[in-house]
Amino acid sequence: MKAPAAWRCVDFISDLHLQASQPDTFLAWQHYLTSTPADAVFILGDLFEVWVGDDAAAPHANAQTETSPDSCADGALSFEARCQHTLTQASQRLALYFMHGNRDFLLGSAFARACGMTLLADPCMLVFDAQRWLLSHGDALCLDDTEYQQFRTLVRSADWQQAFLAKPLAQRQTIARALRAQSQARKASGAAYADIDRSAALEWLEHAGAATLIHGHTHQPADHLLHSASGSTHQRRVLSDWDASARPPRLQVLRLQRDQAPQRVELSGFK
Repeated sequence: MKAPAAWRCVDFISDLHLQASQPDTFLAWQHYLTSTPADAVFILGDLFEVWVGDDAAAPHANAQTETSPDSCADGALSFEARCQHTLTQASQRLALYFMHGNRDFLLGSAFARACGMTLLADPCMLVFDAQRWLLSHGDALCLDDTEYQQFRTLVRSADWQQAFLAKPLAQRQTIARALRAQSQARKASGAAYADIDRSAALEWLEHAGAATLIHGHTHQPADHLLHSASGSTHQRRVLSDWDASARPPRLQVLRLQRDQAPQRVELSGFK
């Protein structure tokens, strides 16, 4: 996609893993969306810790949904419905784009449409400030994690998704909690996140004619140079995950502004 000429500032975020049990991160994200100077915000996957279907965002769908002490602050709204409200409000003042991650790949067109948010393919191209930026969540490039790639192929299939979404909401939420518990146990064991395959990243970049890849997923924010066999040099800029309760908080935005170098903006937590 080509950015409109009027855009002067574009933000990229990913891996917020929003969930009712972490209200500080939700509040920081909510404040960010009301205060960012960006003309557009690109959410490159894993906005949510888990997404079991767009019906979870129905106003009173929280009977089986994980709650926090203030999760009913907006009446009987589910946490997902509160997130929808936040996104809808933000879309009134800026352009919102969303790319599926490995946690929220079931987020559908109904939810995006209700929020005023545009869904993106993975990968996709953004032309901004006379440059071509290749955008991805990043998980498809983690080729060394063969177990995950097999799981990804399964759950991204239309048949699997249709069968899963046909289950009652409460059953889907129970399955999601079990998967989250497995993930937390893996994280507690100290297992490292897989990094992307450099050769595959270069292949994507050269095929797209892009100089820079922007992605999340790995939770390893950094800037890297990629040198191809042909002698060309590319960059990849890895987005940070968010955690307002960490010390120090991890609340970072990658910001592009016309005629300026990319900037990593560190936000503050809001309570």
